[in-house]
Amino acid sequence: MMFTAKKCGIRFQPPAIVLIYQGEAKDKNRQRIMPIRNFSKFSDCSRAAEQLKYNPRHKVYLEGVSLQQLEKLFTVLKGFLRGQTLDQTMEQIRRETTIDPEEDLNKLDDKELAKRKSVMDELFKKNQKKKDDPDFVYDIEIEFPQDEQLQSCSWDAESDDEI
Repeated sequence: MMFTAKKCGIRFQPPAIVLIYQGEAKDKNRQRIMPIRNFSKFSDCSRAAEQLKYNPRHKVYLEGVSLQQLEKLFTVLKGFLRGQTLDQTMEQIRRETTIDPEEDLNKLDDKELAKRKSVMDELFKKNQKKKDDPDFVYDIEIEFPQDEQLQSCSWDAESDDEI
């Protein structure tokens, strides 16, 4: 059976993921409540999201929901369990899901680096132009204005003395 996810959210008491979806008939929306068990303020959100997404009972329904969205929902729940306000939790999520161009990625551990790379991949897919897009142009030629004189670089200039 094929299901189309429409909305995905979280319920705090008792903790559960709520999914609004349409079945094959597409005549009406349905709701599926997936309880969250054994989750505390110390739990790993990415691991919990993976377990829920690949759970045999919920796998078919969650195909249209990205793993990143489920991680964000678990992060919101974790913030609630820690006593944070929704604004504080959303600010934390915003900091984790944006890339600082000045940040040195070489200093990050493997787990943090993988998070940053997944954020970059998601941003790339979001901005990618495909052939089916209405504003897609196959061959773009751009002439850049050259107001200033081009400067030559010393590293690419060959001199007979150095050879």
